[in-house]
Amino acid sequence: MEKKTIKAEILAGLKAATKKSLSMEELAEALDMRKSEDYKLLVQTVAQMEREKTLEFNKKGRIKLPFQPIEVEGIFRRNERGFGFVTIDPEEPDVFIPKDATNFAMDGDIVMIDIQKTADLFADRGAEGQVVSIKERKIQQLVGEFTAFDVDEIAESDLFGYVTPKDKKSAQFKVFIAAEGIQPVDGSVVIVEITHYPEKGYATSLEGMVTKVIGHKNDPGMDILSIVIAQGIPTQFPEEVQTASEQVPDQISETDLVGRRDLREQQIVTIDGADAKDLDDAVTVRKLDNGNYFLGVHIADVSYYVTEDSILNKEAFERGTSVYLTDRVIPMIPQRLSNGICSLNPRVPRLTMSCEMEIDPSGTIVHHEIFQSVIQTTERMTYSAVNEILEEKKPETLERYQQLVPMFQLMKELHQILEARRIQRGAINFEDREAKILVDPEGRPTDIELRERGVGERLIESFMLAANETVAEHFNRLKLPFIYRIHEQPKEEKMQRFFDFASALGIVVKGTKTTITPKDLQKVIDEVEDKPEAPVINTMLLRSMQQARYSEDNYGHYGLAAEYYTHFTSPIRRYPDLIVHRLIRTYSQDQGEATKAKWAEALPEIADHSSKMERRAVDAEREVDSMKKAEYMADKVGEEFDGIISSVTKFGIFIELPNTVEGMIHLNELKQDYFHFIENQLALVGERTRQTFKIGQKVRVKVTKSDPETREIDFELLEAEEIPALEVPENSRRNNQRRKPTGGRKNNQNSNKNHPKNSDRPAAGKEKKKKKGKKPFYKSVAKKKKTGRKKG
Repeated sequence: MEKKTIKAEILAGLKAATKKSLSMEELAEALDMRKSEDYKLLVQTVAQMEREKTLEFNKKGRIKLPFQPIEVEGIFRRNERGFGFVTIDPEEPDVFIPKDATNFAMDGDIVMIDIQKTADLFADRGAEGQVVSIKERKIQQLVGEFTAFDVDEIAESDLFGYVTPKDKKSAQFKVFIAAEGIQPVDGSVVIVEITHYPEKGYATSLEGMVTKVIGHKNDPGMDILSIVIAQGIPTQFPEEVQTASEQVPDQISETDLVGRRDLREQQIVTIDGADAKDLDDAVTVRKLDNGNYFLGVHIADVSYYVTEDSILNKEAFERGTSVYLTDRVIPMIPQRLSNGICSLNPRVPRLTMSCEMEIDPSGTIVHHEIFQSVIQTTERMTYSAVNEILEEKKPETLERYQQLVPMFQLMKELHQILEARRIQRGAINFEDREAKILVDPEGRPTDIELRERGVGERLIESFMLAANETVAEHFNRLKLPFIYRIHEQPKEEKMQRFFDFASALGIVVKGTKTTITPKDLQKVIDEVEDKPEAPVINTMLLRSMQQARYSEDNYGHYGLAAEYYTHFTSPIRRYPDLIVHRLIRTYSQDQGEATKAKWAEALPEIADHSSKMERRAVDAEREVDSMKKAEYMADKVGEEFDGIISSVTKFGIFIELPNTVEGMIHLNELKQDYFHFIENQLALVGERTRQTFKIGQKVRVKVTKSDPETREIDFELLEAEEIPALEVPENSRRNNQRRKPTGGRKNNQNSNKNHPKNSDRPAAGKEKKKKKGKKPFYKSVAKKKKTGRKKG
């Protein structure tokens, strides 16, 4: 028997064995190689295979197959502090990847990982792994600020300079720019195409080429534009899209009215913010002779102009949503449409999709119709004007809109009925504060204004919710392919954490982690409404919820306690709403099997992409808000403010000021004690003093740093409200009994390892101090370029 054949037989025998390991005799018996000559050959082959590491001996001298790590694929999400998490299945907890186990993966990369430690549910510890390989790089280009090298540095390094990325998760990287192509001026904000990724010895270094200069860092609005482009959000419409929008008529014709119900004689109004220009919803309310209410919700028929196979539709799909930032809107469709023929501007005819509902005094929708229509709004109302009529009863506003006042009073009545019904069925009501950042013409923040939601805002919300639910239920009952807005039941592990947290505060939550209803959770919110712990409970409950998303399957909306829900009411700014309108028109003409099959195939991708684009827009909006808040606080360094603890982590406490600005007190700034993080109560407790910091606790702080570039605000603790002290768990005390108080000299003795001078890629001009025999990274890169070697 040849050795190659014997090797294969040995491996097959070990795999087929019921035992994990075999003795040499057992292996010989299994392979029928017990004869002296065969046995000798077996021993020799096994020894060779051990050297080749295709098998191994255990401590007892038995033969076994070597451990084969199970590699799984996932998406790597990088934290700005270097570690990360890999999502293998969106429905399962992520796998933690320590800083030294990322294998130079960057945010969004598709990676193969080896699970090093499995999850321990009893210890509330997730799985831990290491990145084995990178299958696909997500980041192909970056946006950042260019720092130029001087002439000598360029000649020595064959590099124009480097770019510091604007994206927070990539901010610790430097992208060195090859001396070819575009050479920007110092301070330019540029788009860089990545040509070389981090590698051993150069963990935070990339190389690339500048493909476009966006502008200069000092140009007005460049800070926001940089974030938008870094998020991959398009800032301009392609020429062919603009051309297509210009071909859409700016007035409706008689042919547009075919098949539409004419509602132009009805008293219909829009109610929006004073600065809104894309008005996509209008409403009317009247009382019927039988005592019921008539509610008409009329939505701009964008799908009539943005047709299925058009370039306008392709662009709208790609964008997915409009993006609303501090000083600008990046629209989903060209403004000629969004602010023009699609906007329900006052006293001009507009094409709409209508949902008319008859609602009884209990809030039950007893009859409805969904159809194509044409309307002509009576008035363009603002939230503030409606609030002045219904809440403040301002004489001048009442007089100006005297013809409409009776309808607004009916609207308030109906809103209160619908709101009471939602509360009765268990919808969760999070009264979250909204802040509007006011900026000057140069884009500099001048103030942060808290937005109060009056009855005007709330009644429009009630009417839109009613229409969205009605449309969703209508098409679900017809069993037609449709797109829904879903909010799934909270995950068990998150609910368990919320139960533990509430229990620690003495709050009893009825229900179990698998069966708890929105009504049960709303009772908890109501119970603590006027208590100091109200903000704590609200925050923790919000964190326990899943994110709402779009789906072709109807799972209901947990937060609204709604069995059916979709987005029908904002097609100017949300692509799923546009699709809902397209489906309404399609199904009014054809509900055949071919049509159903077509949409059943198309909707999953539309739902998934729309959810991702929504998340991208939210991320951009949050980044811009964080940056502008940090910019607003920059000239307030040294000033003192009152605030509350909004979050507690093992590395510090977050403080929120009354104007919604949030900053951090780092753990190493709490020098008075060594603090333990008590996760199930989200608290820090001093080991010696038992001083306790918890969410909702009032504090007074001083601003020590506010950096718009990093979006970080640091506070110094001046005073903290006295609260009952917590005990440090015994296991924590034992584990840490030898540790010194945080912030002491010994804790910081190695802090210089993260100093810029000690980074793995020194700035140009410092390279000459490198040890002999170690070529600078950029030298080897330049050499590869010149010799035409392919880069990894």
